[in-house]
Amino acid sequence: MAHEHHHHHHHGEEADVASLKGIYLISIALNLAFVLVEAGVGLWKGSLGLLSDAGHNLSDVFALILALIAFRLILTHGNKRFTYGYRKGSVLISLLNAVTLLVAVGAILVESVHKLRNPVAIDGAAVAWTAGIGILVNGITTLLLMKHQKNDINTRGAFLHMAADTLVSVGVVISGIIIHFTGWAFIDPVIGIVIAVVILVSTWELLSDSIKMSIDAVPEHIDFDEIQQKIEAVPGVNDVHHIHIWPISTTETALTAHITVCRDAEAGDVVRKVKQALKEAGIHHATLETEAEGHKCNDYSCN
Repeated sequence: MAHEHHHHHHHGEEADVASLKGIYLISIALNLAFVLVEAGVGLWKGSLGLLSDAGHNLSDVFALILALIAFRLILTHGNKRFTYGYRKGSVLISLLNAVTLLVAVGAILVESVHKLRNPVAIDGAAVAWTAGIGILVNGITTLLLMKHQKNDINTRGAFLHMAADTLVSVGVVISGIIIHFTGWAFIDPVIGIVIAVVILVSTWELLSDSIKMSIDAVPEHIDFDEIQQKIEAVPGVNDVHHIHIWPISTTETALTAHITVCRDAEAGDVVRKVKQALKEAGIHHATLETEAEGHKCNDYSCN
């Protein structure tokens, strides 16, 4: 997994960070412009559909801004009150992004069921045109975010919002075309329900990852047993216990552990080697306590 780039002194990382920030800013500008145009046309034509779609796209802008904020939070430094900075805020934001996606799914489902029961006549052409532009704007943003969405759950959240919207617009265009040729008004809500299910399935993972991170579960890309073996494999380590691994932010991981050092080994030396091994495994914030071999760890929870 591509999680090796979380220390801030790589040149590639710097460029990556800058390009991602640029992508967010471009995406926000692009989507805001589209929202304004769409709302304008909606007011001018008196189209509720366009206005509600503009509102929907505004929620996307909100998702992008949230992801950008999360991105800023990850780079904050600690202070006396927030010793890890505000990095954990990035986890809360990813949770918020997942929840807003679920709300959107709920809204689409309710709307679709409502339309199934009371079919609405649609002005195919106007809707199709606007939705077409929507596909373009959302599609461009989705593609821009696509490359980065593997690395960070928040970019994935923004990516899912944009992809969901692209899907909705595609659905609108397809249903517009079908209705235009066949007059089957029920196609629109059916496509709506299908899209809602697709978004739900793709959001589920985002939601569960965010919840796990919120309660300090071991991050998805890290295997507890593998980390334990890596530590035990370091020369001079007799035993390791009390391993705790948790996310500091959506991209950084911390670890604490007790290490029993072999009699003939030098503790400082062993700790340095263990930290190096952990760095290679993607854990850059390790705090290690050493004990001499034969010394019984007298913590109440020690097994």
